[in-house]
Amino acid sequence: MAIWFPGAYDLIMSPLEKLKFNHIRKELLQGLKGRVLEIGSGTGINFPFYPSGTVEQVDAIEPDQMMIERSEQRRKRSRVPIQIHQQSAEDLSFADQTFDSVVATLVFCTIPDPMKALQEVRRVSKPGAPVLFFEHVRMEQPIMGKMQDFLNPLWRRFTDGCQLNRNTLALIKDAGFTVNKVQPYYKGLFLVIECVNG
Repeated sequence: MAIWFPGAYDLIMSPLEKLKFNHIRKELLQGLKGRVLEIGSGTGINFPFYPSGTVEQVDAIEPDQMMIERSEQRRKRSRVPIQIHQQSAEDLSFADQTFDSVVATLVFCTIPDPMKALQEVRRVSKPGAPVLFFEHVRMEQPIMGKMQDFLNPLWRRFTDGCQLNRNTLALIKDAGFTVNKVQPYYKGLFLVIECVNG
């Protein structure tokens, strides 16, 4: 990861979070319970929103040490216990059927092998566990989708591998999750995807 990216990520995300994303994250995380796996915790933006009444513990995975360091203050202020593990989503160290819930926000665009990561999520979560995503995706409007395709090579270079045009919803369905609800935001650029394992 580029050394400047964690700081730039927080700088870029702060105004977006204040506009709308904080509300989306807070609402999404209310559906979590028990022991929770967070995929790609980054700088810990989700940490303040975990509900103490239903979430017992969060195991947050993040491969980048600089991101982990930037998340430490948010982890300390969280209302629930959070343990951060430095590892990739494609190779989780947890036993089968460990987690009661899973969440991933704005991360599957950057995972090098998203299908392998989704298979790992299925393995480590319990049958019927809620698996919740908030992701940006390739837009369905043909002109906007083609624009994303055109911009993607340059976008990837400057956003540390983020794929602007990844069809994450299709990947989630192909991985075998049962999709219960899809809520679009910003004309379908962002999706909240509520699934269960199985």
